[in-house]
Amino acid sequence: MAGHSQFKNIMHRKGKQDSVRSKMFSKLAREITVAAKTGLPDPAMNARLRLAIQNAKAQSMPKDNIERAVKKASGADGENYEEIRYEGYGPGGVAVIVEALTDNRNRTASSVRSTFSKAGGALGETGSVSFSFDRVGEITYKLSVGSADAVMDAAIEAGAEDVTTDEDGHTIICGFEDIGDVSKTLEDKLGEAETVKAIWKAQNTVPVDEEKAQSLMKLIDTLEDDDDVQNVYANFEISDEVMAKLSA
Repeated sequence: MAGHSQFKNIMHRKGKQDSVRSKMFSKLAREITVAAKTGLPDPAMNARLRLAIQNAKAQSMPKDNIERAVKKASGADGENYEEIRYEGYGPGGVAVIVEALTDNRNRTASSVRSTFSKAGGALGETGSVSFSFDRVGEITYKLSVGSADAVMDAAIEAGAEDVTTDEDGHTIICGFEDIGDVSKTLEDKLGEAETVKAIWKAQNTVPVDEEKAQSLMKLIDTLEDDDDVQNVYANFEISDEVMAKLSA
């Protein structure tokens, strides 16, 4: 998968691991709290909470942190997080979608808008770029669960739409409304997935040169460093040659 997954690999190699891990746990905990608040605090009865906990475990988030995040949802003094989606264009005309969970809409909007402006991009209205993305389910497995052919066969049987296998693992794409059924069928065949989530998948990608790629990476890195931002999606394509330079 071009673009974002390559970018994530670079940032994880270059980033301070402890800082990255701490921020990741904070965002996972926020998603768990919101999931527990929007439904029952029991993962067996709350699909969103079940997925949030599963994804937290896949990132080796301590059990105590997970339990604390669930309990926080029932606390009377707990923050009320609001789910907001921002859309805009980054350097080179790349479309960017930002998903946030915030307890202060004004603070988050101001921060996201400022980040886009500093990168030479611009924030647009909701819907201004999402039409060029598909809302789909993404299920990932480690390479060790089986060969590409075995995972492909299991995915097709489960009703998935697409499968890619690379050095980072197996990535299975399915319809947004099919996430629950497909992930459950795959779990019976391949075991528990590493991650199961809804994503924005670009319909087409925009090629960017080295200069634009550097600006774009800085934009995405700054957005993902924002405590209120949960996910960032973009439709860029970077050549292997440019990617090698940026990774150096």
